[in-house]
Amino acid sequence: MAANCRGVVITEGDLQRFVKHLEAFAEGQLRRVTEYFHPDLIYVIENDIALVVQELRSRKVITPEQAQIYEKIEKHEDSTAAAEKLVADLASNKALAIGLWKSLCALRRHWSHPNLEVMVGEMTRKDQALLKEILLNETGHNLAPEMKACQDEHRCILLEQTKLLKETGQRTRSEGQSFPILNRYVDIKIVADVYFRRQTFQEHEALAAAGELNEYRLRHKMQVELERITPDRLFRWCYRSGRTPHFVMVSGVAGVGKSTLAQKFVFDWATGKHYQKFTFVFFFKFRDLNTVGEKTSLESLIQREYPNLHSKLDTILQEPPKLLFIFDGLDESNSNLDLGRNAEFCAQPGDVKPVGVIVASLLKEKLLKGCSILLTSRPSNLARLERGVLHRVASIVGFLSQEREKYFHNFFGEAAVAKKALAHVRESQVLYTLCYNPSYCWITCTALQPCFTSEAGQTHPLPKTITQLFVSYIRHVMVNHTKELPERERARKMMIQLGWLAEYGLQHHTLLFDQAQLEAFNVDSSPLVKTFLVENIQSATSPPVVTYSFVHLTVQEFFAALVHYLDFKEGNFGYIMAAVQEAQGGEYEIFLRFLSGLSQFATRAPLESLLGTFSPQTARQVIDWILKTDCSDFLQMERPLDGKKRTLNFFNLLFEAHNNLLVCEALGGDGDGVASMDFSELYLMPVDCVILAYVLSCCSKIVLLNLDTCFIQNEGLQRLSLELHRVRELRLCNNDLSNPSTKELVSILKHKECRLEILSLAKNALTGQCCKDLSLALLENQTLLNLDLSKNKLQDQGLSDLLKVFSSPQTRIQKLIIQENALSDVSFEELCSALADNTSLRYLDVSGNPFTDMCAEDVHTLILTCPALTEIRLNLSDISPGMEKDLKKLDGCREGFKIHI
Repeated sequence: MAANCRGVVITEGDLQRFVKHLEAFAEGQLRRVTEYFHPDLIYVIENDIALVVQELRSRKVITPEQAQIYEKIEKHEDSTAAAEKLVADLASNKALAIGLWKSLCALRRHWSHPNLEVMVGEMTRKDQALLKEILLNETGHNLAPEMKACQDEHRCILLEQTKLLKETGQRTRSEGQSFPILNRYVDIKIVADVYFRRQTFQEHEALAAAGELNEYRLRHKMQVELERITPDRLFRWCYRSGRTPHFVMVSGVAGVGKSTLAQKFVFDWATGKHYQKFTFVFFFKFRDLNTVGEKTSLESLIQREYPNLHSKLDTILQEPPKLLFIFDGLDESNSNLDLGRNAEFCAQPGDVKPVGVIVASLLKEKLLKGCSILLTSRPSNLARLERGVLHRVASIVGFLSQEREKYFHNFFGEAAVAKKALAHVRESQVLYTLCYNPSYCWITCTALQPCFTSEAGQTHPLPKTITQLFVSYIRHVMVNHTKELPERERARKMMIQLGWLAEYGLQHHTLLFDQAQLEAFNVDSSPLVKTFLVENIQSATSPPVVTYSFVHLTVQEFFAALVHYLDFKEGNFGYIMAAVQEAQGGEYEIFLRFLSGLSQFATRAPLESLLGTFSPQTARQVIDWILKTDCSDFLQMERPLDGKKRTLNFFNLLFEAHNNLLVCEALGGDGDGVASMDFSELYLMPVDCVILAYVLSCCSKIVLLNLDTCFIQNEGLQRLSLELHRVRELRLCNNDLSNPSTKELVSILKHKECRLEILSLAKNALTGQCCKDLSLALLENQTLLNLDLSKNKLQDQGLSDLLKVFSSPQTRIQKLIIQENALSDVSFEELCSALADNTSLRYLDVSGNPFTDMCAEDVHTLILTCPALTEIRLNLSDISPGMEKDLKKLDGCREGFKIHI
């Protein structure tokens, strides 16, 4: 329900037909359907509770007194609580429930929210079949006694495999800490992009290949809409394709929660919580499938993982529509997934083929046609999949603020400690924004644990960069989670051995290491080594297969960078930097950030106390490499999206180095050379805004900063606001900024060193409530010349407050654009009064507002009495053709004056 969502054509006939669908349900049935859609209803309504309440009032579904109750709840609690209360009040009564649904359907004229389209589409297309589907997903199919017994045994096995959530490793699997998944799991936000084009895949690959510290970058102007869904809705009906998807991909950067989500999905099926329409679920991890050998069969894969199904497997595979296969970690697969026309496929479960061929055959419906598949992968793998194979691609966007808070409470246990730790993290913008990623949330909590536990001593300095965070994490784990920390030289040698293993894995795209590889790098099984390596035991095989991996991919990348500071070798360093230069997919981005971060002495100092002096030669080589980068291209306008992404990646290196002089030198001189920066249409996460703010802080002035359609929202603007006074022209159009952003806008305008001359805030969600504060700030500001507030929701009262600025002789604003702000004829009377003595305003654009002939006299008066005005635009109003003709006569009424109508 964002301000920029487009409406759809809804006639009264459409509404009546929709109501007939609703009336066909019995009262209990409609209540059940409403319960089924509850998460979607809340999400849709909470986005604009005021608009929904207004529609319900106008249709007499609720009383004015009820409307006031919901408005108070929103004001004193939040929009979610108000939405919950509203749905609870209306859902229990059939007439009221129909009124709610009808009102929401009618509101589609103004905005077309994907989740609302899904709900209306499912209800109108499925009718009674929807109830049957809901029941099937709750109770499952009727099975013969022997198959039911087999299914129950299978559930028990999956439940045993998934009931514990392994904390990102400490020592080996047997020694590591695990928790009940219900106690540790925190919901993660997912959006579904249901119409993927090949071009979109390529964009996603370019945007997200470096994604460890950047959320999967969704372009805001893709030719699709995004639907927010919960895991139990992944195989729900798709309103765009008009079908129920069978092949679903869940995509997300490393550590964002793909594997945890897959584990929770299986756990929920095993406990009967969702998708009981699948009689059997088979859960595989690609990193385990890499060890099965060159060729195998689907039957062998299932029997290898679930030997208890051996006697019933032929029967189970006879009904593919009742089967779900989950393959976790496509990006970790060693097998080639070729889905082309000339690719090799298999048709029978017993056919012996490479794993990639088996998975491809399932996806191409050559094998077990009708089955369903859930894949997880990093976004970089999307481009390798043939167009049309996947019916839905969902992206995990991680933790929002509520989920971060819940995670901290789960981690620390004690509410008071969790609250204190979270407050501490919020003070460091980069750490807080990074915690959208569950893995970084865990690493942050682990690194900060000694600061907040009862036995901890003096509070440690809070890390500011990702490298500092990982330095704190490594130090904490070495000191607190190693039984006996070796003396310095021995510890340094062990870390060097781990580092060269990590670098080998990075260069050869290896995540799992066998015993022979550990021996090749002289990595032993000491307690220190076990602190960072996880032992993976596949007990289903005979004999059990044992492999090793770093506790997290990002930890492996940190060690790969660290080793060059502990054991500098000119040839090795040159080789890895050459590989970095040749890489196209961004696989070295996080490694580079750590390499850059460790060049700062203060950052590496905590580890030097444990491991000895780091190589100064490495630091010099890294800084020289940064300075040799040609930055002129980074500061050009109208570059393609991948060029903007490269700029952001380079800024990340500068942020990690945290060397102000380096930033100035890298960008040219003392920062005065920075003419402009263009990130328009590049989705910027809050953490990206932190990086950008740091770079801006090192520049004395910026001519233009274009952040149009970066979807930074209120949180992103908050991260940037301390440095935006340096910018002469600031473009913030189409960023979903709402009234809470007023605080930041005011602080920018009132800054004593503000250089802002042009401010574009079009296509946001600002309302008249923000105008008083904005007006006071503009009265104090002495630099702003152009202001664009088009396509917001200011309305008459908002404009009235804003116009106080133009009554002041101190104002310097020359250009005001307020298109499409729902202004009425009353506003023109206000304009006449405010601008009568104004000597600065030369250009006024009020197009797209529903002005009528009643304002014609005020328009005439305004034009004749406002002394400085040279151009006015009145296009797309409700003024009659005859009156438009009369007003056009004012064109040229004084020298240089123009009217557009």
